[in-house]
Amino acid sequence: MISKTLTRWIDWILVNPMRHLFEKPEKVLKDYVKEGMTVLDVGCGEGFYSIRMARLVGPQGRVVCVDTRAEAIESLKERAAEAELLPLIEPRVCSEEDLAIADVAHRIDFAVGVYVVHHATDAVRLMRDVYRALRPGGTFLVIEPRHHASARECEATEAAAREAGFAIAGHPKLRRDWSVSLEKVTRSGGEASS
Repeated sequence: MISKTLTRWIDWILVNPMRHLFEKPEKVLKDYVKEGMTVLDVGCGEGFYSIRMARLVGPQGRVVCVDTRAEAIESLKERAAEAELLPLIEPRVCSEEDLAIADVAHRIDFAVGVYVVHHATDAVRLMRDVYRALRPGGTFLVIEPRHHASARECEATEAAAREAGFAIAGHPKLRRDWSVSLEKVTRSGGEASS
């Protein structure tokens, strides 16, 4: 098994500088994110997906971005300002225990978590927080790196999602990564399951 230090080094040195060359968030997001939506980027980092989602939601939309690292949030703010998208983006510092999204409960149309669930100390709690934030029928797209997340970890992610109330909607095909599309299901009475 590759050590976490080595995989972080691989991500930072090899992947991040070249990420824009082979990872196209617009291509991944185009089927999910539409103009006017309110979307959530869980573990947004410096905003690689957030900036692109802001362009997709347009001036009537909103992108709520959460990360545990204050320095990443500051970098996101700078990048969003440079791209003239800061008015559409709500950057928030969160913690492992609280995603800082209680105020958007049942208001999020779509959420994405890129390379984040395998770092969570409590994946079920994270899933429940995102589930609560989504509107009924909303989607949470989880993307995990194949070089980090083993098949067993991917199965655990799906189990945590089911425990939180999500239904597995599909497994979008990505070149380098594993992904699962999760849907906030509703009961026949119209209430979202918990």
